[in-house]
Amino acid sequence: MTYTIMNLTETVDSAPKFGFEEMGEAHFPREELGAKQTGLAYQVLRPGKRQAFGHKHDDAEEVYVVLRGSGRLRLDDEIIDIAELDAIRVSPEVKRAFEAGPDGLSWLAFGAHHDKDGEILRGFWQD
Repeated sequence: MTYTIMNLTETVDSAPKFGFEEMGEAHFPREELGAKQTGLAYQVLRPGKRQAFGHKHDDAEEVYVVLRGSGRLRLDDEIIDIAELDAIRVSPEVKRAFEAGPDGLSWLAFGAHHDKDGEILRGFWQD
């Protein structure tokens, strides 16, 4: 097929599988959409919640687009405020993690798909 249309809220939410359902939602619909080269994620954090871990990549540059709400994004040792329709490009080696503001936060992440490209960083966001 030359195209696929899906509502992102109807794709598989991976958060419950990893015990993170109280924090929000994590949708990774690349395969459901049939995408071969493009990585895509739809993420939702409930008000005042932080991602449970940070991450970085070996090769994959990512672009994040805030859809709703506001919050903060930690990039290595810098913390920036983010709001609706902000677009943020992040180089692969930069460690990153999101925190939702009082109204929650939802965003898209996309970039070129790379198999096994990334590292989970537990305890990355600490006060």
